[in-house]
This record gives sequence, structure tokens and C-alpha cells, in this order.
Amino acid sequence: MNQLPRSEEDIQRLIAERKERLKELTCINETTQIIKENRSVPETLVQIAQILPRAWQYPEMTVARIWFEGEQYTSQGFREGKWKQSQKFETIDNRKGEIEVFYLKEFPQLDEGPFLKEERQLIDNLASIVANYLNSQEARKILHKTTEEDTVREEISRFQHPREVNSRMLLQKFLSKQNANRDIFHDLMPYKVKEILLVATLYDAFSIEKEGRFSEHILGEYAQLNLTSMPRVTGVSNFDEAIEQLNSRHFDLVILMIGVDKVTPMQVSYRVKRDFPYIPIFVLLNNDREVSSFKKSNPTLSNIDRLFVWNGDSSIFFAMVKHLEDKVNVENDTQLGLVKVILLVEDSEMYYSRYLPLLYNTVLEQTKRIIDDVSTDDLFKVLRLRARPKILLATTYEEAINMVKKYQESLLCLITDVKFDKGGELDDNAGFSLALHAREMIKGLPTVIQSSDIRNSRRAFELKSTFINKNSETLLQDVRNFIMHHLGFGNFVYRDAGGRKIGEAKSLREFEKHINTIPAESLVYHGKRNHFSLWLMARGEIKIAKMIHPVKVTDFKTPQDFRNYLQYVIRKYRNESNTGKIVNFEESAILDESNIVSLGSGVLGGKGRGCAFINTLIYNLNFSEIIPEMNIRTPRTAIIGTDEFDIFMLRNNLVEKIL
Repeated sequence: MNQLPRSEEDIQRLIAERKERLKELTCINETTQIIKENRSVPETLVQIAQILPRAWQYPEMTVARIWFEGEQYTSQGFREGKWKQSQKFETIDNRKGEIEVFYLKEFPQLDEGPFLKEERQLIDNLASIVANYLNSQEARKILHKTTEEDTVREEISRFQHPREVNSRMLLQKFLSKQNANRDIFHDLMPYKVKEILLVATLYDAFSIEKEGRFSEHILGEYAQLNLTSMPRVTGVSNFDEAIEQLNSRHFDLVILMIGVDKVTPMQVSYRVKRDFPYIPIFVLLNNDREVSSFKKSNPTLSNIDRLFVWNGDSSIFFAMVKHLEDKVNVENDTQLGLVKVILLVEDSEMYYSRYLPLLYNTVLEQTKRIIDDVSTDDLFKVLRLRARPKILLATTYEEAINMVKKYQESLLCLITDVKFDKGGELDDNAGFSLALHAREMIKGLPTVIQSSDIRNSRRAFELKSTFINKNSETLLQDVRNFIMHHLGFGNFVYRDAGGRKIGEAKSLREFEKHINTIPAESLVYHGKRNHFSLWLMARGEIKIAKMIHPVKVTDFKTPQDFRNYLQYVIRKYRNESNTGKIVNFEESAILDESNIVSLGSGVLGGKGRGCAFINTLIYNLNFSEIIPEMNIRTPRTAIIGTDEFDIFMLRNNLVEKIL
């Protein structure tokens, strides 16, 4: 019997130990990466559970489970085995959980049954990491809720009992005014898809755009509508290249194009879900005809998270990215920024692949249009896009009901198909049942019944829902009209207690003007339904909306007190955001002495910067609060940028004369 020399055995043992330590370190790093993605707690725990088996000695025969507050989150193919290693954890608010790792067959006895002592250290460390993560999530939630409640209470107190401002608070007050709105937007949409792995043959990729401008075609919509970030697309055309890329760096999303080669993409999906179960996989088919054949050959779709159809519309790539981002960010954004939710219920891959790009383009275009109307700060415009409504997709009745319950306070509208799965069976009236149930939970919820059967329009009318024909040639315009008139993107229509129109506001100034004059019954009608905060949110006025949304009409003695509070909040935050700024000249803009107008590009220069600083101080710090009867104003001021001066010098050949 041939045996390796002792030194060679030691080398092999050392190599094996190093491999085990590397697997453990990789597990810690991947857990940290998952936590950094800011997903919801259930999604985070599921993803952590899915990566755990790879860190133990025998990953093929290892499964894992995380218990937390009575809920379990498991790895793929989970079933309890006889051989278990576990570690309990507890959060600061006494919520308990446990991490369990099972072997599914018997292995040689080591330090702790069949488990290594290093694996005990690993599971202990993981339990600490998970507990710290849960503690930070709870602390963040409590801090945000407390801060928000304190801010609203303080604002009401200031409104009811004005007090003097100490001069030592000037810098604090100035910085607070400059940053308050921006801070909210920075906290929205923390998760971004940054790295995409695209698996496709060169021909399939080239077929997307006959001139070969592949990345430009994929990301064109992204560049036009979202300026904050753009994902990098890495393309591979075979199995080995895909695995090499996946092992070399982290990917947020894998897109598999099913075209000429129908084998390689499915091999990649199996491998990805086995080795990287936390990475979402989206499959993209070329056209509607391929859907039935693909689902027939892959009936369970077990290694795929979502199936899409291209049909020649490149905006589907943009919609796929935004769909994933919204799914991850929705919980954070609805809690922190009062961001609203549009729920689309559609089980047909062909139709939701058409609807999602349509909805994203419409919502983003309307959001950009409104932001362009109300803001002159380019950076602020980009940040405000983060407050757009999030779009969620459900394909079954149960999934939709869970989303309605979870985001009941944030649901902006429901767009539903008529026929889809309910209780595991295809139900011809599932959409109508869903609309009724949702309306019972959320009074006055705007709903759209969309169907290719025109006969369903009558039932939709009886439910007081908007009906949209899926096959209509005016589908895009129908959706746009609904969003404009029902979701706060259009003008604000003031109504009396009976719902009759009595006034209309196109801008924030008109909105404020009507607040002063509308009857008390109209004020109460809109206040009880949160119409004011909804309209303001659509315009990115989160700071004002957050001051109004938690406040109830019943918090005030009379409707007039409520009116006075609305006037106070709108006037205060509008003035804070719109005064003391340097704005670019626009012919249509209303310019006054509170802002300095910049004519031309380039820096302001010393004198211009000094004037701008004085103007900012005067209109951001109310000196009359410090020294009564003190009234300081500046005249209307315009500053010509240095670039215009340079052009003047060059045009008149003056540069040589002064040198």
C-alpha cells in the first residue's frame, strides 16, 4: 500500500485546513455583504441561511435554519437531520432566535460530534453578527419614530406657542434649513443594483440592437430617467465564463437570456442557486411565443426568481432593475419617507413585462415633470427622484393580500388583472374579490381593473373602479391619465363634503392660496383622507408632507386651527427651501429679491460670492426674531458668471492688451 511521506501528509492537511478557514471567512464576508444591502429582516435572514451550508465541511450534505420570533428561515432543500450544531441569540429588546446547522448523514466524530471547533467559533460569531444587525435595525426604527414624533410635536408647539430664538442658534438653524430636506432623500433607496451578470450568446445580445450598441441600448432608459447611479453589465456567453465571473466578485443580479442557446443559461441558473442562493436570477425570453414552451420544459421554475419577455422593447431591462430595487427598498422607504406604493397584480409574464416598463416610465416622467416645475436645484432634482412611488408585483391573490395588509398605510393604488390564482386554483373573479377586500381595508383606494375581456368593464363600473383594456391601442395614455388624475401627479382638486369640485391648484403657491379660502368642510374632507400629504409627496415635498401626514383634524380644537397649522407648515418650509439661493436664470421663473440670479456659467467671483453670502444670511436667518422691528432686505441681484467675462474678453481681443 503506497503512503505519502509524512511531510506530504502534513502539507495536504495544512492545505485542507486553509480551505476550511477560507470558507469560514467567506461566509462572514458574505453575511456582512447581505446585511449591507439593507433588505428587509425576513429577506436578510433567508439569504444568510442560504449561504451557511457552504461554510461547513460537507456542504453537499448540510442544511441550515435561522429561527427568529417564531418564524423560520431555511436554506434550500431543508430538512432536519440527526446531527445538529446550533447557537442561540437574543436582542436588546429580549427577542430570541437561533442558528441551526444540520448534517443529513453521519460523518466521523471530531471536536463537537461531527463538527469542528472552528465551526463552533463560526456559528458563535454569526449569531453575534445577526443579533447586532437586528439590534441596529430596531434601534434605527425606534430612533426614527421618536425623532419624527418629537419633530411633529415640536412643530405644533412652535405654532401654538412661538418663542424667541437665541442668537447662538444661528449657525445651527442655518445648517438645519439647508440640509433638512436633503437628509430625508439621502436615506431613501439605500439598495442599488450596481453589478449585473448577463448570460447570453453573442448573437442573442447583438439581436437586441442591430447596430451592436448593446450596453447603450440596455441602459439608455436608465441614463435618461435616473441620474443617481448606473449598473455595470458584465456579459458572458458560456458556462465557464459565468462561473469564473461569479467567483471573482459580487453580483446583485443575474440576467439569463434564453435565445438560440437554451441549455447554458439553465445550467448557470442551477449553479448560481446552488452556490450563490441569495443572488436573484431573472430570465429574459425573446418573445411571447417562447413563454409556454419554456414553462413546459421548466415547470417549477425552481432556480428562477422572475420570468420576463423582451419583445423588442429595451426598457424591459430598466424595469427589471427597478423591480428588484423597489422590492428591496420598499420597506425602508415607506417607513422613513412616506413613500407610496403602487401594487400591480398580474400573473401573465407577457403582460407584466409590458406593464412594468410602462408604469416605471410614466411614474418617473411625471415625477421629473413635477420636480422640474418646483425645483431649480439640479442636485436636489436628482435626490427627489428617490421619493417616487415604489411599484410592487404580485402574481397570486394571497401574495397581493399580504402586500395590501403590509403596506396598507402607504398603498397609493391597486392595478389588478381579473383572472389569476387564488387558493392554488385559477379563479375567474380573483381580481374583483381582491379589489373589494382592499377597499374594505383602505377606504377610497383608487383601483384599476385591467382585462382583455371588455365584458369585465361593467363589473368594474359597479365597483367604482377604472377599467383599462389590456389590448387597447391607447393603453399608454390610459395609464398616464389614471396616474395624473388619481395619484397626486395632476393638479390638486379641492372638493366639498359631497365630493364636488370647488377649486383647483396647479402649484404649491396656488395650493397655499386655496388653503386660506376653502370652506371648513372641504378642509376636513381632504384632511381626513390624507389628500394634502399625498399631493405634496408626489412633488417631493417630503418635509412638509411628514409634518402634515401624522396630524389629525381632531388634534385641533377647530377646523380653523387646523387651517392655521397647514398655513404655518407650508409657509415655513417653502420659505426655507426657496429663499437665499443662487438660481439659474429662466425666462419663465418668478424671481424676487430673496434669490440671486446667475447669468451665464462660471464661478461667481469674490464680490459676487460676498453678495450671495449676505443674501443667504438675510433670507435664511430671521433677524426680526432676534432683534424686534429689525427689517433687512437686499435689492434684486443678478451676477454674471466668470465664463461670460472670459468670452467678452476673447470676443473683443482684449486679453492680449491687458497681459
